Amino acid sequence: MHKAETLHNTLCRIDGRGYKAYKELKGSYAFPDFTLYIDHVQGDPFAAPSRIRVRVERKKAGWPENLAVRKEHRIAVGDFLARECGQAIKRIAKGKRGSGASGQISLDQPGQEVLERTSVIVEPAWIEARLTIGLPAAGRQVLGREAAEIFFRELPAIVKESIFFSSLDQQKLTGHWQTYEEAEFIREKLPAMGLVSFIANGSVLPRRSGVDEWPIRREEAVSFLSPPELEVAIDLPYSGRMTGMGIPQGITLIVGGGYHGKSTLLRAIERGIYNHIPGDGREYVVTIGSAVKIRAEDGRAVTKVDISAFINNLPHLPGRPAPDTSGFTTVNASGSTSQAANICEALEIGAELLLLDEDTSATNFMIRDERMQELVAKEKEPITPYLERIVQLKEAGISTILALGGSGAYFDLADTVIMMDSYHCRAVTEEAKRICRVHPIRGHKVAASGSFSPKSRIPLPQGLDPSIREKVKIKTRGINEIGFGLAEIDLSAVEQIVDEAQVRFIGETMYFLAKNLVDGRRSLREILLSWEELLESGGLDQVARTLRGDFARPRRFEVAAALNRLRTLKIRP
Repeated sequence: MHKAETLHNTLCRIDGRGYKAYKELKGSYAFPDFTLYIDHVQGDPFAAPSRIRVRVERKKAGWPENLAVRKEHRIAVGDFLARECGQAIKRIAKGKRGSGASGQISLDQPGQEVLERTSVIVEPAWIEARLTIGLPAAGRQVLGREAAEIFFRELPAIVKESIFFSSLDQQKLTGHWQTYEEAEFIREKLPAMGLVSFIANGSVLPRRSGVDEWPIRREEAVSFLSPPELEVAIDLPYSGRMTGMGIPQGITLIVGGGYHGKSTLLRAIERGIYNHIPGDGREYVVTIGSAVKIRAEDGRAVTKVDISAFINNLPHLPGRPAPDTSGFTTVNASGSTSQAANICEALEIGAELLLLDEDTSATNFMIRDERMQELVAKEKEPITPYLERIVQLKEAGISTILALGGSGAYFDLADTVIMMDSYHCRAVTEEAKRICRVHPIRGHKVAASGSFSPKSRIPLPQGLDPSIREKVKIKTRGINEIGFGLAEIDLSAVEQIVDEAQVRFIGETMYFLAKNLVDGRRSLREILLSWEELLESGGLDQVARTLRGDFARPRRFEVAAALNRLRTLKIRP
């Protein structure tokens, strides 16, 4: 390790030289309050910025020994510090000063959800912030003195203001990690309470827009209030007794007219797999971690998925065998076929709650009404609608929450019916059952009871190579796409991805799995459970090829979704 003075002397010496002289900076440097690691030096002012890490000993930064010891606590504190560091950069950094991104300092910023990240890592002995810096240049000549100002004035000030304990708003910090821990506490309690989701009274569910996850102003919102029939109370470790709506295991319908709040409630439930920051409005909307949102997805690839529970007896030309839907493959799935595949893939990985919205589902996959059944004989219809499998799924321990407003066919089967009426929530289960008695549906059929066990698949490493001319190429484009070698993976229908940092880590994970865990013997679920164990024991760096600050942890369900949409995926016969 070098002294900080060595870095300063080098910057002065290379001032005015060609930009590649910055390569001499790579290494570690001991500053009075922290250790600086320069891990990657960009080769050009217009290239991706240089990557650095700043590590501060917790004792040096004045952190109490008993604070942020458990992993869950450290994740919440790291999230808080990442936000504080981002604000400190805005206040302190001078910003652009030269060619390209010269002078710009950045740190990957969290959104509304609190995720395990690599932007700020909190360990029992130290705290590390991972930033990027555009090393300053005039054209392609080193601006060494400008770089020295960044490293010796701006960076120490950012560290002091965002990582040293005495500089932080203690009340705000405490509220941040306590909110996170209480959400975790609720999630752990849900199974024993027979619930799959909890929505606290007073929650603000609507967002500003479909592309803006910030809540609308509280004075413009109708705060959530549980119907008395579904209200439960949970005693939290810091906030005391909290009441709200508990959604039971089984089959739950969310009904109501258009624009009355059905999809808003379902959206909050699907995002409840993550914990949220104080002030989000959904801090205490908590859903079990094995909930998966399902939708139709025309055009996606499907590789050897057993969809026979939903799709069977496909038509075929005389003299040719019928397509085998117990190992179905297509490069261009229809709406109903893709929705069936999405369900079966989620169950294969261990989903215990399926979330569906009528608006994004294939109609013929959801229901077949009496008239259509009479016109098109059962033996001529290869689709077994979800209506005829939902009870069987429940008996296998798989709950469903379904938002719908156009069909009452599911009323007979529902355990719980919730109505959204002008953004107010009502329990209408008894009313729905009365309607079933008054207006019975003739010819209504429910599939026979029995086990529902999706077939396990074993991926092969041959289809997981992202190399182009022997160079690994993994590139993300927002939260909707991964470039994996020559393949493009469309994730736009994977609605529980909330951050591009998750997408980056999914791409990195796919490469890691191909090199380390995909061996042609283990099932996809076994592989992803092993991957989760690695992350639990060693953090996200266990998987990454390089130390980076722009990764966030996805669930195994989202990793599986990316793998399943990879058109080069190969499954063992």
